[in-house]
Amino acid sequence: MQRVHVTQDFPQPVEELFGYLSEQENLEPLFGAKIKRLTDGADGTRNGTGASRELRVGPLPGFVETNTEVIPNELVRYRITKGGILKHHEGVMRFSPQGSGSRLDYTIDFDGKAPGIGPVVKAMLQRSITNALRRYAQHGPPA
Repeated sequence: MQRVHVTQDFPQPVEELFGYLSEQENLEPLFGAKIKRLTDGADGTRNGTGASRELRVGPLPGFVETNTEVIPNELVRYRITKGGILKHHEGVMRFSPQGSGSRLDYTIDFDGKAPGIGPVVKAMLQRSITNALRRYAQHGPPA
């Protein structure tokens, strides 16, 4: 099992950070992927539980992630529900107030479907997510 874990503090309040990172299309710079919204949440909210997106990374086949639990301004939990090169995948974003700003504790657990894939994906995700969140914390969301 592979684990990517990133904790980042932000000057933005929790509501602003959650609002930005729960928006599916805004995740493109985190993953270095093209993202296409497939469905809104089952409860009628745009990014709630049941919302799904297709991700494409370079020439690899696309895969679908689906939100399995969303608590506004606190938590987004999601899983790969179709395709891809990973299995046993779960991502969890936990949002909390931190002084006048906020903190994101982000964990992704997974295995590769083939030997050797897991460590490569882990290294790529760890680097891209850490760098993207650091840029957001320092400069705000991309224009």
